[in-house]
Amino acid sequence: METLYALIKPVVTEKATALSAKLKYAFWVNRKATKIDIKRAIKDAYGVDVATVHMMNTPAKTRMARRMVVDKRPAMKKAIITLKGGKKLDVGSIGKESKK
Repeated sequence: METLYALIKPVVTEKATALSAKLKYAFWVNRKATKIDIKRAIKDAYGVDVATVHMMNTPAKTRMARRMVVDKRPAMKKAIITLKGGKKLDVGSIGKESKK
């Protein structure tokens, strides 16, 4: 898989933001991407080395209200990466390394 298509977008939630203090960052990734694809994509996009990659599949969800389907969310895959060497990552800027 090409590294361009491995990363979809960073996860921006309170929990994901709290993880950044521990040098861990969360990304929505392609469902077919592997841990090696994610490591290469982070290296190409941000120029930092990745120590570990943890991945999880989130199931599709449907929210119902009074027997009517209100909201459908697709199944997605999330990756939580840990960086090497105490470097920080600015998820808003792809291609630029942010130093400590």
